[in-house]
Amino acid sequence: MMADTLTPERAAERLCELSVDVRAAVLLDAAGSLASVSEDGQEDARALAELARRLFEEVDRATRDWETEPPEQVEVQVLGGAVFASRTPRWTLAAVAKRAALSSLMLYDLKALLGELEGGTPIRRSRPADEGAPAPASEEFAAEELPMPELGE
Repeated sequence: MMADTLTPERAAERLCELSVDVRAAVLLDAAGSLASVSEDGQEDARALAELARRLFEEVDRATRDWETEPPEQVEVQVLGGAVFASRTPRWTLAAVAKRAALSSLMLYDLKALLGELEGGTPIRRSRPADEGAPAPASEEFAAEELPMPELGE
């Protein structure tokens, strides 16, 4: 196995590294057992795992009469934040995130990490804009490179 190959034991913590909006994450195996917990999620890991299991049970129950595959992803927005979960036949990855988390990005990260666990292409953090930039990053430089259109023109 390559040194940077994602393992199930590292998956929850890896999600937290990818997104600053994730407060806690868990990875469950196909039997619903905890396979991975993020560092910040240790205290509430069992509760988050149970929530992820129950969310998918309810989604499956609600959609059982639909002529489609069971949903792979779930998003629940609550007053203080959001819960996102994604699954494959082998894994379920769930995260509690800040309210301001972008749904599309969170669901993409969950799905990408699960894909990586299944042997897909590893996802990488993007580099900051000022790394390798041809000039120092500044508001003036950005304004010259990407002028904002004036309203009404």
